[in-house]
Amino acid sequence: MTQQFDVVVIGGGPGGYIAAVRAAQLGLSVACIDNWKNAKNKPSLGGTCLNVGCIPSKALLESSENFERATHQFAEHGIKLGKIELDLPQMLARKDKIVDQLTGGVAYLFKKNKVTSLHGHGHFVSRDGEGITVAISADGKEETVRGRHVIIATGSVVRAIKAATVDNKLILDNEGALALTAVPKRLGVIGAGVIGLEMGSVWKRLGSEVTLLEAMPEFLPPVDRQLANEAFKIYTKDHGLKIELGATVSQVEKNAQSITVHYSNDAGDQLLEVDKLIVAVGRVPNTQGLNLVAVGVDANEKGFVEVDDRCKTTAPNIWAVGDVVRGPMLAHKAEEEGVAVAEQIAGQSSHVDFGTIPWVIYTSPELAWVGKTEQELKSEGVDYRVGTFPFAANGRAKGLGETRGLVKMLACARTDRILGVHILGPFASELITEAVVALEFKASSEDIARIVHAHPSLSEVFHEAALAVDGRALNL
Repeated sequence: MTQQFDVVVIGGGPGGYIAAVRAAQLGLSVACIDNWKNAKNKPSLGGTCLNVGCIPSKALLESSENFERATHQFAEHGIKLGKIELDLPQMLARKDKIVDQLTGGVAYLFKKNKVTSLHGHGHFVSRDGEGITVAISADGKEETVRGRHVIIATGSVVRAIKAATVDNKLILDNEGALALTAVPKRLGVIGAGVIGLEMGSVWKRLGSEVTLLEAMPEFLPPVDRQLANEAFKIYTKDHGLKIELGATVSQVEKNAQSITVHYSNDAGDQLLEVDKLIVAVGRVPNTQGLNLVAVGVDANEKGFVEVDDRCKTTAPNIWAVGDVVRGPMLAHKAEEEGVAVAEQIAGQSSHVDFGTIPWVIYTSPELAWVGKTEQELKSEGVDYRVGTFPFAANGRAKGLGETRGLVKMLACARTDRILGVHILGPFASELITEAVVALEFKASSEDIARIVHAHPSLSEVFHEAALAVDGRALNL
């Protein structure tokens, strides 16, 4: 007998599992279908983010930063250590333990909230006036469930390129880059975006010679130019990452133990010899095999499910959230869309404001931003004022030994309303939340300037940037 639910969610990543939990909290009967299996071939909720994305990458970033601090920075603090050795298996084991804890935590949340967890590949069968039928295929068997509403939360997959086929032995995607069992002497990365920079940073700190090949002529085009340019200097000069801009890869040759990358730039045809190669050229929506046509759900030419501003698809009672729809491919964006959809199904009103979604790149120093960049305001003809303040003038940053970077605030010249905040510096991922709150409440730079910030703290740099909008920074 086919099980009946108020809500069926396809996908157990951040958008899917959060939608399932919120819908269950609101008293709806919920099932969540997910097909992920971990390295032990066991079902593992949490999607790409928890299994091979956000969480394990941040674990390795922290471990590699600790290794670098112990090797190069502790002596300045008066901490003398003996010979520092890298125990990569232990580092990877710690990463895997964190992943297991958090994916297990999602399973616990499902049990706590009475969400039915179904393992397998979910795809549409049909729809009628009574609901939508979804099939779940696993291990050669198939069962069906029906839902009054269905939420598509199938996330995204790695964008493939013809020149470099991923085998996760020599040519790696993000999953392979997180599971290297030895530090490669020479590491190449195709793509100098978020994933490329984070993975390149990890293995550079652990001893690799890292070269990133970026097709775009500008470094990090979405980032405010002032901060992107400053970040480029830090990552290349201070950290030793080699970043080639305007590099178009034409061919990748695999030998027994190495790889030759053929690419071209302004100087002509080039060759790069590496031991391992990471492909990090972005992600594409994961809509293959969903059988959207069976239920009248439209997808565009790029594979994104078509939705309106409330995540409704072209078919009644079918919704879609996260990486599979328009907007930034960010876990926290997916989560908020999942909450919004669950609440709408329950009869509430909810929405997600794309203008106040923060972005973070977890390099060292971190990059984080929300709202408009200076180049966007110029192109839109908006009259604005700028306030900046460097971490080098902050006492807490000096104590941490992390003085690189700055906070930049952009405010409307007429109303003083904050239009954008951009941070390059220590714990930027945490500091950006104050900026998000400010934008959500439509704060002015003067509002922030008049709020007391603890001393000594990194948040004082944000405070000083607000003061600087009016030309009255106090500590510079």
